[in-house]
Amino acid sequence: MSILDGRQTAEIWREELRARSDRLRERIGRPAGLAVVRVGDDPASAVYVRNKARAADRAGIQAEVVELPAGAGRQALRETLARLAGDPHVDGLLVQLPLPAGYDPEEAQELVPPAKDVDGLHPLNQGLLALGRPRFVPATALGILELLKRHAIPVAGTRALVLGRSAIVGRPLATLLSHKGPLGDATVTLAHSRSRDLGALGRAADLIVAAIGRPAFVGPDWVRPGAVVIDVGINRVSDPSAPGGSRLVGDVDFAQVAPIAGAITPVPGGVGPMTVAALIHNTLFAAEQAAS
Repeated sequence: MSILDGRQTAEIWREELRARSDRLRERIGRPAGLAVVRVGDDPASAVYVRNKARAADRAGIQAEVVELPAGAGRQALRETLARLAGDPHVDGLLVQLPLPAGYDPEEAQELVPPAKDVDGLHPLNQGLLALGRPRFVPATALGILELLKRHAIPVAGTRALVLGRSAIVGRPLATLLSHKGPLGDATVTLAHSRSRDLGALGRAADLIVAAIGRPAFVGPDWVRPGAVVIDVGINRVSDPSAPGGSRLVGDVDFAQVAPIAGAITPVPGGVGPMTVAALIHNTLFAAEQAAS
């Protein structure tokens, strides 16, 4: 069994992205720009936004974080997105999810110009992905593919089980794994919490990606020996012995599954760092496209 270390892999990728960012800055005379809009005071969202801004800064990208109070209203969000969409120094633009009650996340995603949609959630970009012509790939899905590539894990011809059907992870990843190419050509099953006999689906899979949002949902009886297990879940559970009385766990029962799996990602330190690096890649790609 090998641990797929997302932190170390992302660090190598970020070094490459920093060099790419420096070359772009020399060519266009300014750093690439990323704007992140956060609405409300959700603590987890605040952490995610801070991590994205720090990663952008380390990569030589100018990051702008725009914070709106939860009660600002949909019109204020529309006006903010319109301003950032028209700013020529903003190459990448995203709205941090989830939004507070009363906001329409689909409307917000459609207000981000497709050419600046570094989250890959605009309907146009989702459509291009489905057609096999991806422009911006949602960062978590892209980060998983990059992790598999950099660890030389074969995908073509394998049976892949993707647990979770969100537009951010499950659906785009299942689509990408089914595309033609070295990181595709898999036979993909897209399952979810209402799928029947999930354990049997898991035992038939060479690759399992768990993005279902339930702590320790995937147990050892789901995994055949030697399978690759990618854990996307981030769940906080009570643990009196841990600092603060809680700890982060994934959607996979790591302690029970790791001895069976051929390779597995830890939580934290697996998919998360790769997701942030993938966002930086998307931002640089947006700036490069705008400059071409």
